[in-house]
Amino acid sequence: MCDGCLDCENACCGLYGSSRIIIREISGTHYPIVCQQCEDAPCKYICPTEAIVDKKIHEDKCIACGLCMLVCPFGAVNVEDKKAQKCSQCEEKDEEPACIKACSKRAISLIDVNKIKSEKQIEYLSKLLKISKKPKSSKGIVSILTSNIRSNKSYNDLE
Repeated sequence: MCDGCLDCENACCGLYGSSRIIIREISGTHYPIVCQQCEDAPCKYICPTEAIVDKKIHEDKCIACGLCMLVCPFGAVNVEDKKAQKCSQCEEKDEEPACIKACSKRAISLIDVNKIKSEKQIEYLSKLLKISKKPKSSKGIVSILTSNIRSNKSYNDLE
């Protein structure tokens, strides 16, 4: 859990001159705010100069209009020194993001979305397998006919 030490902000600031991660304190709890690299990023679509491409903001195209900052659902885009800034996950550095390395509490991490998706699919299929297995009991199961079923199907259709 984030303790508000700001090591992540300082590490980012050391690389880029200003921090692209923001630590917010609400009711005594600290929260790191960082770009979530949205698949259909609203900041990318609203940018009138097409300065936002994938994880980067091309500073030479940015006019600091602030529209990207207004539409970001996470509040992770800043406009400083007449340029928009957001986390690029240190993509241009070809190493683990500086904020993750700097965080002694391990409050920040990269999540492999495809790995999580795969794990959830396996969990779902495991549940299906358990449901589809027939009971081991030699007793039959109780089938209940409702008036709705009777009106739509004959008894032979239910067997």
